[in-house]
Amino acid sequence: MKKIMGLLLTVVLVMGLFVGCGSKNKETEPTGGKDNNQVSDEGKDSTEDVSTDKPKVGVTIYKFDDNFMTYTRNAMTSAAEGNAELIMNDSQNNQSVQNDQVDVMISKGVDSLVINLVDPGAAPTIADKAKAAGIPVIFINKEYPDGTDKIDYDKSWYVGTQSKESGDIQGKLVAEAWKEHPEWDRNGDGKMQYVMIMGEPGHPDAEARTKYSVEYIKSEGIEVDELEKQTGMWDATKGKELMTTWLGKEGDKIEMVLCNNDGMALGVVEALKADGYFSDDKFMPVVGVDAIPEALDLIQGDIMLGTVLNDPLNQGRVSIEMAINAALDKDVLEGLDFQLDETKAVRIPYQPITKDNLGIAKEAYGME
Repeated sequence: MKKIMGLLLTVVLVMGLFVGCGSKNKETEPTGGKDNNQVSDEGKDSTEDVSTDKPKVGVTIYKFDDNFMTYTRNAMTSAAEGNAELIMNDSQNNQSVQNDQVDVMISKGVDSLVINLVDPGAAPTIADKAKAAGIPVIFINKEYPDGTDKIDYDKSWYVGTQSKESGDIQGKLVAEAWKEHPEWDRNGDGKMQYVMIMGEPGHPDAEARTKYSVEYIKSEGIEVDELEKQTGMWDATKGKELMTTWLGKEGDKIEMVLCNNDGMALGVVEALKADGYFSDDKFMPVVGVDAIPEALDLIQGDIMLGTVLNDPLNQGRVSIEMAINAALDKDVLEGLDFQLDETKAVRIPYQPITKDNLGIAKEAYGME
């Protein structure tokens, strides 16, 4: 009996020790967890001081795999370095996705927004979200068709280009080259037979480049015949597919290829190469817009005729610097050598690019 009582006493002591150790661990872990997940008033104030110096800027890009917007996005990242925290989103070319991303960023407490719209017509909806939260918003590259000044929010601005200008410049570049190369008129009928690959339907840049490039060519006294015109959605693969189809249908009737952007022009060049162009003196003039480095290489190699510089570095930089200024309640243009026009827009100028002035575009892309 004594042995049994002694054994029971030992078990009780051991269990007591185990429970005591367990209680100690249980007490330490939750306390530590609470301390890690809660911020004291002092700590919270310190965090707010840091965020005042480096505001949080929420960014959405209509789709990451767009050639031009990739360079613009990189410029944004460089401009924000040491000056702001960026929250970057790929809207995957879906306006509903973009709307949800804006809601999430607002809930995370961003101090300003930079929006590359999927649908330019959605600008008022995004502005209403920003206005309700008291957050300034900078639209970039895709402009609300009625003008940013028509949006009912005083803390909304636009950074981009004047769409018509890119069409005019592309048309001028083509007209001058056509007059210098009468051999491009293959059938000798005195007319330019061309095909046009357009950007996204309804996009202000696509609409303007399609219209004004041809209007400028005709204003120079050049007669034209439009053989084909389709949207390539800014995409190189679609540009290649369209050009391959047209070569099979139109053959050497095509005398000029006009592209709303360089991305699609790259695809066109691939299709032309597969058809034997750019070797044995078989040439097809191709023009684009944006002056991305890949296109500059093709111009250097006498493959593309030319392009139009659509400056991504300044668009990206200016949009972020404006967003930082607005977040800190400063003049939105403080420290910037730009002005707002009557539509509350900062206009980044276009420039024609050929082999004769590649250095301008290379400098704009930080290649020199």
